[in-house]
Amino acid sequence: MEGVEPAAAASLEREWWLHTLRVLRRPRPVFQGLRDDSDEAASARQEPLAAIVFLGGIAAVLATGTAGRLLDDPLYDGLLIALWAIVAGAIYGIASYLLAGVAVYLGQRAAGGTGTYRQARHLLGFSAVPLLAWLILVWPVRLALYGEDLFRTGGSDGPTSRAVFDAIGGLFVAWCLALLVVGLRTVYRWDWRRTAIALSLAVAAFVALAFAAAVLLRGA
Repeated sequence: MEGVEPAAAASLEREWWLHTLRVLRRPRPVFQGLRDDSDEAASARQEPLAAIVFLGGIAAVLATGTAGRLLDDPLYDGLLIALWAIVAGAIYGIASYLLAGVAVYLGQRAAGGTGTYRQARHLLGFSAVPLLAWLILVWPVRLALYGEDLFRTGGSDGPTSRAVFDAIGGLFVAWCLALLVVGLRTVYRWDWRRTAIALSLAVAAFVALAFAAAVLLRGA
């Protein structure tokens, strides 16, 4: 980090790695730290955010219906599934981070905020940490129970099991949204009403952007 002593920069980076865990227990102090949008502070957050985006993307693609059909193709095996999860997760994570970051930025600006696009992305990133908790705590249990059947149609993970684990996944997604609400309120020092307006506008912006992206990809 230019302009910052190496020891101080390393200490700040370590602090943000620790914040990645703290945001699950005490989110407000973590989001208060995002008020500092200087280049030095933002640089210290880059590596933790990269890890969040990458692992969160893997969590997201593993929860898709596509993952549940991979072994229907005889060309796939365990190694290729792992490679698919890494590559697809990285692409999905980066695309979602950038696109949803735009939505959060537009939502907070429309609600009267003055934050930057970078700050909005960082707010979104730390709000997504529960996805990592799902990947670390829930996915291994599901994999241990059903193994390769998770990746083929008609496996031993029947509809009831899928419904239970989908519901658990939904709770982690709700946790992400709750952190986003806390983050918006904390970073921009808003009341609940203004926070709700910003979140609603951000969701509307995300839906519109996602629809536009789908149309463009379909026409490409």
